[in-house]
Amino acid sequence: MVFGVLLTVYRSLYADGQGRMFDFAMGAVGRTGDRLVEILDEDVTPLPQGASLVLLPGSTPVGITGNGAFKLLEQAPAGGPARAVGALLPQGYTRTLLPGYRRQETRPLPLMGYAAVAWREGKVYVAAVRTDNPDPWDPGHYNSEDLNILVRERLESAPKNRLLRHLAHCALDYSCYTAQNVFYTRWEGGLPISPTCNARCLGCISLQPAECCPSPQSRLDFRPTLEEAVEVARYHLRHAPEGIISFGQGCEGEPALAAEKIAAVIKTVRQETGQGTINMNSNAGYTRGIENICAAGLDSLRVSIISAREDVYNAYYRPRDYRLADVARSVRSARKRGVYVSLNLLVLPGLNDLDTELQALTKFITQNDVNQVQLRNLNIDPEYFWNHISAEGEILGISRFVGELKNIQGLAVGNFTKPVGK
Repeated sequence: MVFGVLLTVYRSLYADGQGRMFDFAMGAVGRTGDRLVEILDEDVTPLPQGASLVLLPGSTPVGITGNGAFKLLEQAPAGGPARAVGALLPQGYTRTLLPGYRRQETRPLPLMGYAAVAWREGKVYVAAVRTDNPDPWDPGHYNSEDLNILVRERLESAPKNRLLRHLAHCALDYSCYTAQNVFYTRWEGGLPISPTCNARCLGCISLQPAECCPSPQSRLDFRPTLEEAVEVARYHLRHAPEGIISFGQGCEGEPALAAEKIAAVIKTVRQETGQGTINMNSNAGYTRGIENICAAGLDSLRVSIISAREDVYNAYYRPRDYRLADVARSVRSARKRGVYVSLNLLVLPGLNDLDTELQALTKFITQNDVNQVQLRNLNIDPEYFWNHISAEGEILGISRFVGELKNIQGLAVGNFTKPVGK
């Protein structure tokens, strides 16, 4: 990332009001933190299968001239305003730069993980680096023609199970992949349990205040019974190839707050089958709940984190009754019981790749015996984010940041949960 003279042939890509795409004879621009930067070779990869190009509402694209000046691209060739374009990445890719744009609107952008795009020699490029095998989460494996039939047949087999009906809604209306996997009977399937939470995350995808952007999905509004949850978990673990059942989905709150129920589900299921992996996605703030669930036989725990610096952590999660020290205590407790622990690291270019953030995160990983870091592109309007959060340090770049994580002895780095060997 270099300021000044135009060094590459990556051209700006933008759209008109009808969504038609154009390239422009100015260099492509991305954003990291609060900086606009020129897009270079080190930042991009060809647009991968499963990625989608989208418009950024109310946003004007920015390009860079040959003498290094940033300039708004205000008019499309056919008239009307030019529209900023970004890409939504499939799993397995980590964003390196946000799109370069300016906005006049005060209402935040929708909760999506926009990545910068560029045009070069007839191809679209995206600011991203591949960090895992994307195949299991390739969109081509989902939303198939037979999904409605599979959902209907499964619901007919368990007509009184409210949890299955909720998952059917998530699968069909929200295209949630973990919900769909329940009906495809494969891989990682979601098992939402808890409608309540002990945090108020800025980027929560199931509950947002009126002044922010709409939540992309609705939160679970009931508490499944033991029987409903066991029925879903037992079937999936017995029959799904590489089967994983995961508590703690985007459509619920904090699962550890339902520790008694989850522990009972795990114990009941494990009395009947030792197959598959039982996982939980959690903020890990409620240590007693985490301990009870791990004692019941949890196989893996994925802990959501954005920063190992308490001021940044608190500003994003806004925890109600816990601290970052409680999260660390939960991780150590899980590891002592042999649970495989991953950090679900929310990634925003210009934050996590600060040298100060990397140093704190490395210390957290090594002191708490973390097994893996899963990189997760944070879905949030960057202006909204930086209006609430302050962090200082030298920006290293996401590619270098990922490389430094991979150098930590014994640490796996990827993007998603995998089966835990028994």
